[in-house]
Amino acid sequence: MFDKIVIANRGEIALRILRACRELGVKVVAVHSEADRDLKHVRLADESVCIGPAASADSYLNIPAIISAAEVTDAEAIHPGYGFLSENADFSEKVKQSGFVFIGPNAETIRMMGDKISAKNAMLAAGIPCVPGNNDPLSDDDKKNLKLAQEIGYPVIIKAAGGGGGRGMRTVHTESALINAITMTKAEAGSAFGNPTVYMEKFLEDPRHIEFQVMADSHGNAIHLGERDCSMQRRHQKVVEEAPAPGISAEQRKTIGERCAKACIDIGYLGAGTFEFLYEKGEFYFIEMNTRIQVEHPVTEMVTGFDIVKEQLRIAAGEPLSLTQDQVKITGHAIECRLNAEDPRTFMPCPGKIDQFHMPGGPGIRCETHIYNGYKVPPYYDSMIGKLIAHGENRKSAIARMNTALSEIIIDGIKTNIPLQQIIMNDNAFAIGGQNIHYLEKKLGIY
Repeated sequence: MFDKIVIANRGEIALRILRACRELGVKVVAVHSEADRDLKHVRLADESVCIGPAASADSYLNIPAIISAAEVTDAEAIHPGYGFLSENADFSEKVKQSGFVFIGPNAETIRMMGDKISAKNAMLAAGIPCVPGNNDPLSDDDKKNLKLAQEIGYPVIIKAAGGGGGRGMRTVHTESALINAITMTKAEAGSAFGNPTVYMEKFLEDPRHIEFQVMADSHGNAIHLGERDCSMQRRHQKVVEEAPAPGISAEQRKTIGERCAKACIDIGYLGAGTFEFLYEKGEFYFIEMNTRIQVEHPVTEMVTGFDIVKEQLRIAAGEPLSLTQDQVKITGHAIECRLNAEDPRTFMPCPGKIDQFHMPGGPGIRCETHIYNGYKVPPYYDSMIGKLIAHGENRKSAIARMNTALSEIIIDGIKTNIPLQQIIMNDNAFAIGGQNIHYLEKKLGIY
């Protein structure tokens, strides 16, 4: 195991990684921006290094500064968390070239899975079902593109090959709108991702978003830890996640999960990853792979009793997986509500000072957050300030416990989306389960 690592992230995920390191006896170096000197994990770390001003481009996205911090503190490895540089192949490569271990997959795998076209082709080769569409970049030949859309069948969706996070996509319902949609998506993709390549797929109109958690080591072993349902979304951003997914059978879990694990072996994957699918009419369709830890990993940990972050560290240190597929057991049900510093009606970010914070408790409740009384939420980063997770013997119990926890939590001084989460937990359709990815937006009247 490592003696010391750098956590190249901030907020709740940085604190989560620090706690895993404490359990394994690993020392922690916290890198931070000038705006984040008072973050909880910075205060708790063995060492801390300021790597730049508040702006992400000058701090958390500053590769030379992060690697320099590892050098001056004599660290051995760098954990990227999620967001920022976590899926940046150049970062993974430069970390390795500088003599450190990147706690995640190698650069080649990140590049392959970061390009949606190459990822789709790799999954098809591994026997994983994909959304019907073309497996090559769209050309500038309008006639060819019109014919392709006709063959796929409207509506279609134009996607950026280098996109992610719900960005770089445009739905087309009619032939007259296709060419303009392709042109606009290419321009946006080039500007946002530095890659104007786009491709076309069938647009699924009522899908759910279901993803499978995988782990793979450097000894040729890979397992899956079951699935999560992330269909409660607003503008392609997840709001609520749960495990296991309502209505997914043990047979479906075994079939798709084992294919995902096999695909990890086929592509030489290393560490924690997530295969994301659209699920419609009993069929799974691969859309992308996230080559990092996910925001929603706690729900999987709660139903499996398995620490994904500690396993990331063990795998990066060269150890084999600590359990086999036969040892993975799904017990009960878990739900996660993302807590954001934002207006619950307009969704505008609401940074500011937290005058009072009270964390909920009780059986099955887990609260992952970096905030505390007097903490000032900065305006420079994502508005998520924490995650509330509830585990129960079944889905009904998990919802009831989440409702209780949401009624107990106190965050005064700023606006949060807690009222929205309470609306969702008390929604009759959510109680039934299995709603599609458009349900929440339709309910809120913004779809």
